[in-house]
Amino acid sequence: MSKSTSKDQSGKVYLVGAGPGDLGLVTLRAKECIERADVIVYDHLANPEMLSWAREEAEIIYAGKKAGEHALSQAEINKLLVEKAHAGKEIVRLKGGDPFVFGRGAEEAKAIVDAGLAFEIVPGITSAIAGPAYAGIPVTHRAENSHVTFFTGHEAPSKTKSAIDYAALSKLGGTQVMLMGVEKIEAVAREMMANGVRGDLPVALVRWATTGRQETLTGTLENIAKRVAETGFEAPAVAVFGDVVTLRKDLNWYERRPLSGKRIVVTRTRKQAGALTAQLRALGADVFELPTIRIEPPTDLREFAKLVQDAHQYDWIVFTSPNGVDAFFEIFYKLYDDAREIGGAKIAAIGPATAQRVRNFRLHVDLQPEEFVAEAVVRQFQKQGGVENLRIL
Repeated sequence: MSKSTSKDQSGKVYLVGAGPGDLGLVTLRAKECIERADVIVYDHLANPEMLSWAREEAEIIYAGKKAGEHALSQAEINKLLVEKAHAGKEIVRLKGGDPFVFGRGAEEAKAIVDAGLAFEIVPGITSAIAGPAYAGIPVTHRAENSHVTFFTGHEAPSKTKSAIDYAALSKLGGTQVMLMGVEKIEAVAREMMANGVRGDLPVALVRWATTGRQETLTGTLENIAKRVAETGFEAPAVAVFGDVVTLRKDLNWYERRPLSGKRIVVTRTRKQAGALTAQLRALGADVFELPTIRIEPPTDLREFAKLVQDAHQYDWIVFTSPNGVDAFFEIFYKLYDDAREIGGAKIAAIGPATAQRVRNFRLHVDLQPEEFVAEAVVRQFQKQGGVENLRIL
């Protein structure tokens, strides 16, 4: 078996498209590669939440680049990928969007090939299409255009002059999408108009497309640079030039959701935050998970087990959270194999989630106060004659 395909001698590099930002737009193949990787080298525009799919022992390396700030140079990234693969590692090179759409994926693939190593390309959804779509702008529409052109606003610094043929773009017309060019929007607009593109051509800039931070700025070719300066609009953004931009007034769906533009911090444990985070994001919120609590097992497990073992001796068992329910029954079913061993104890639960967790164990909830606080349980007991002579766990 040749060196380029032998798993015994060398590793393999996966150049993986991380998509435009929305975690739901990541491909199943990308997730599979991340879950298996020994090393993950990720970019600035790759959603960092994807790293939660990695194995605990995986090596995570940041290689992000943004204007004026490079964690690693391109040469250093190429060298790193080759070194890790020669060491027998399975490497995921996680790149925003699609690795072969202005992502320098071809350069990295060439370095890997030149080193005699195996590689695979995992395409991703490019922001050049997803960005406009999430802003309500279709890049094609049979009534407006029959073609779309992609070009970059950030060419290699080594070039002595721009390779962009603005005269050809002017003649071509249709929809034109520019990536990585917010900082040069004034020069780009000026060149386009100088080559015959009309000044009132609709233009849209979509910033942090497909994420909770998405913002869209619209204007025309002759005023878009002024609008960028006035609003402080910054990269990263995708620019769309063409009459399809006018369709946004009817097709804008993502930024009209009820929580669009709102930033919300979820302080639950990471294990419990997922469902709430997903619901908030579906409503348009930009969600940050910042756990402020941590669920720990009882410090004296023996004493806790004794309480659980004697649960049948109590009149009431009060559960204040789903975590408490889980902790109780984890021990209970290590001690007993029959739920009836809980005896005649009645069960009180604070909150619907806690009550549902109890019901999941096929037990009846005898008391669930309308208010989700411990004081409400006490008030309910008082209505039933008080707690005198009652044993409560």
